[in-house]
Amino acid sequence: MSAFEGLMLFCFGAAWPFSIYKAYVSKSNDGKSILFLLVVLLGYASGIIHKVVYSFDAVILLYILNGTMVLIDVLLYCRNSRLPRRSGPEGTGAT
Repeated sequence: MSAFEGLMLFCFGAAWPFSIYKAYVSKSNDGKSILFLLVVLLGYASGIIHKVVYSFDAVILLYILNGTMVLIDVLLYCRNSRLPRRSGPEGTGAT
């Protein structure tokens, strides 16, 4: 197992819970890109495949955890895209 690979995945993964929380609470996709999320998800999937095929070790758990968090963020992006946009501060239509 590579300690540096594990540390990298831990550091990258530290940001996803905040992103998920913000997307869930704000019900907004402001500042998000679905293309970016899908590219990151593809990267984690590639890491999982590499671990399964070439060098299976415990770091795969970090790839799976991070990939799951990105997938949740993608699903929240889809949910938020379907929600009606609020135009006022309290959603009353006031500008």
